[in-house]
Amino acid sequence: MDTDIQKKLDETKTWLQQAYASIRTGQASPALLDSVKVESYGSFMPLNQVGTVGIEDARTLRISVWDNSQIAAIEKSIRDANLGVSLSADSSGLRVIFPELTSERRDQLLKLAKSKLEDARIAVRSTRDEAMKHIEKENKAGDLSDDGMFTQKDAVQTAVSAINAQLDAVFSHKQEELKK
Repeated sequence: MDTDIQKKLDETKTWLQQAYASIRTGQASPALLDSVKVESYGSFMPLNQVGTVGIEDARTLRISVWDNSQIAAIEKSIRDANLGVSLSADSSGLRVIFPELTSERRDQLLKLAKSKLEDARIAVRSTRDEAMKHIEKENKAGDLSDDGMFTQKDAVQTAVSAINAQLDAVFSHKQEELKK
């Protein structure tokens, strides 16, 4: 099997894990702020480049800024990101406080997680289809025997089945997090 195919499948799994990191559960996580961009000195920068983000307790993150003049810009960026959090500024930075999840919000997040899983499965199917077409093209061109074609197709299907099982495991883990 082609290493490009395996690489694409692994990239899909990584994408899903990153997408799930940005879905908030009952636990505060610095990854929830990864998408926040702060206007700093005339350009937009990721939050982790203007300060450090740490966990203060189960529902609170602490942002320690390197330049106190940036606190207002960081606060504005987090509010604009519409994460459903409350903010508290003090002399050493910001506190980001996450409210308890309601059952309705958990259901919404679970639907979002399922949607992301389906997007990942679509990407895997697309990769598989591309690989199968490539194998058949090589066979028709005479570069690959019929036995070789079936062997490669089996290898691709095995890799696709393995990655689908891994995607399901990632989803199950996120689903358990959302139930807590």
